[in-house]
Amino acid sequence: MIEHSKNNHISRNDLNYFLTELKEQESWLYSYHSKMLQMISTQIDGAQKALKQLCENGKKIGILKFAKYGEYRTFTYNQSGFKIEDGFLYLSKIGKIKIMLHRSIPKNAQIKQVTITKSKAGKWYCSIICNIDTVLPKINLVKSVGIDVGIKNLAYDSDGFVTPNPLNLKKLLKPLARIQRKIARRQKGSNNRKKAIKFYQIIHERVKNRRKDFLHKLSTHYAKKYDIVFVEKLAKLNMVKNHKFARNILDSGWGTFTNMLDYKCMLVEVPAKNTTISCSRCGNVMQKSLAVRTHKCDVCYLILDRDHNAAINIFKKGLKILNVKLPQELREVTPVKILKGSMKQEETIRHV
Repeated sequence: MIEHSKNNHISRNDLNYFLTELKEQESWLYSYHSKMLQMISTQIDGAQKALKQLCENGKKIGILKFAKYGEYRTFTYNQSGFKIEDGFLYLSKIGKIKIMLHRSIPKNAQIKQVTITKSKAGKWYCSIICNIDTVLPKINLVKSVGIDVGIKNLAYDSDGFVTPNPLNLKKLLKPLARIQRKIARRQKGSNNRKKAIKFYQIIHERVKNRRKDFLHKLSTHYAKKYDIVFVEKLAKLNMVKNHKFARNILDSGWGTFTNMLDYKCMLVEVPAKNTTISCSRCGNVMQKSLAVRTHKCDVCYLILDRDHNAAINIFKKGLKILNVKLPQELREVTPVKILKGSMKQEETIRHV
């Protein structure tokens, strides 16, 4: 452990010198590649800088702790000690490992670094970092869209395309509750408890993989169809304080979805104020609760899905930020097209 303060920061070079002396004392370290061990010094140096910044910001910090044996699941080969050839990954001091490439590596790519990670479920993954010469595509301002994220519908865009929310965690709540009861009945430290925890981790990884796969496919759809995507700038940490919706909000993965859009296309965040209650046609502000799923304006008589109306408002706000004026025609939506209206809002309109 390294006790951290403002004045005892140990640089990466000093840590590498300590590593050389440590190798003379501990001969088993020669069984590991030198560049891989130096990357651990880089990680420690980064952690110390993060603690130093927190200390300068007035935060109360403790000591820098190292990962326990069995909890350190990631190591990195930087610059040398690795090679990928004929479907095998060659690692110095380890050997060759058969791999399954999820995408082909370009011929002109220069591999700079590989990071090997073991998931809690016991699966091994390798992330490859390459330098590739590419030409950035031109951005067409006409190909833009506004997206409103939610719980019932994960994404509802300004063009009317709606994507229902799969809520992957909700579908596996019963198996999770069952395995949690099984873990509670097992004696701490026993092999049976470790097996139950392993199965519990496998279920969580399955939920994570399903969510990630779904969000990748959805973000790729928008990235191929549009060049600019407008979304709301949401305070997600404040939203999850509502315990009735916290689990579904976290299960939806709004932050992961926007991060994927950010590196696949041009993402613009707009203020979230009044995007739901303002009419997208006339701008009339109508207060409505979460139970009201249909927007019915009592001024211009626009009838639209609540999320669709919000997506159009997000789209218009995004155009104002970019100082672009594009025609946005709204299709006429009649009450016949909406089978289930909101009785609460209908009663409010009658009273008005």
